Amino acid sequence: MNAVYRQLQISKQAVYQSKKRQHSLNSKWYDLQGKIDAIRKNHPGCGVEKMYHMLKPDFMGRDKFIDTCLDFGYRVKRKKNYRKTTRASKEYYPNLIQGLQITRPNEVWQSDITYFPINGEHYFGVFIIDVYSKKIVGYNIANHMLALANVQALKQALRRNKSPTYHHSDRGSQYASKIYTQLLEKNNVRISMGLIAQENAYAERFHRTIKEEYLDHWKPQSYTELRSCVNKALRNYNNTRLHNNIHRKTPINFEREWESSLHKPILTIFEYQ
Repeated sequence: MNAVYRQLQISKQAVYQSKKRQHSLNSKWYDLQGKIDAIRKNHPGCGVEKMYHMLKPDFMGRDKFIDTCLDFGYRVKRKKNYRKTTRASKEYYPNLIQGLQITRPNEVWQSDITYFPINGEHYFGVFIIDVYSKKIVGYNIANHMLALANVQALKQALRRNKSPTYHHSDRGSQYASKIYTQLLEKNNVRISMGLIAQENAYAERFHRTIKEEYLDHWKPQSYTELRSCVNKALRNYNNTRLHNNIHRKTPINFEREWESSLHKPILTIFEYQ
């Protein structure tokens, strides 16, 4: 072997050091894989770049981490095309938040309804998101599309959080129902509605996240399992999932840091012409 080393113009010591570094790298990677698998268990649709920022490995850069994860089969598969659930009401309110600049949690909430098909049955989820912090403040899973499900989600949100300045939704009949609008008005919340899906973009985006990153992987097989999976997904979403739009923080940590921060980030609501 010494003759081979001389032919290649490398030293035996250099070969030994190279093997030692590779062994160390392999050991660190396999330890890191355990942490990656733990993240995927709780956030099964989490992308590899987001996992890099969650783990922040000190021995591997972002691009190398992404390439290695993809080589080891950690690519996320996505489903597409989810059914719409909006039944437009003849009663509606104007869009009050378009282009609005907000600087605090509980300034603007958005809500929307989505559906979950399970074994030939359809169940419905109502979610309310704080636009500023991205926290899910209230939700309800139901086997119907009655306004009662929306009211229950709203009551939960109001019970756990300060009343928002604005509540925004699409023009679905549930949001225009008398019982829902009266609850908002009772809490001095201004009612805002959008005409197209893009005007309710924050809530729409969350629906993609909970389906693509959680439920499509856990595959609940019953109404009971669905409720359990959604509860787990929301707990992970609010407490441990990093969000790029809030400086790679979790919604809970973002709100905590906002309280003591001297610089309050400004968010401008999407504006569509």
